[in-house]
Amino acid sequence: MWLMLQHDAPEDFVVATGETHSVQQFVEETFSYLDLDWRQYVVQDPRFYRPAEVDLLVGDPSKAMRLLGWEPSVDFRSLVRLMVDADLKTLQLGQHTPKSPFI
Repeated sequence: MWLMLQHDAPEDFVVATGETHSVQQFVEETFSYLDLDWRQYVVQDPRFYRPAEVDLLVGDPSKAMRLLGWEPSVDFRSLVRLMVDADLKTLQLGQHTPKSPFI
């Protein structure tokens, strides 16, 4: 963010790793970090599949890398762990709300 704010002209930048991961990979990594088997908790219901799902989504950070000298510093596994740790901290501190998905 700081590098973007220092850039001479306002521009759009994509902050991404350039990698792609499926929702299942995300779920597997998340539950693995918690030492749980995701199959015991997650139900896949075809009624909720999106009919026009995009087959492949990949963030292209090349512009940020080229113009800002930015490089990703967090890999997929580390990002999942950061997210889980933040959610666990929120729960432990009692900072969730009744409408929060963390109940």
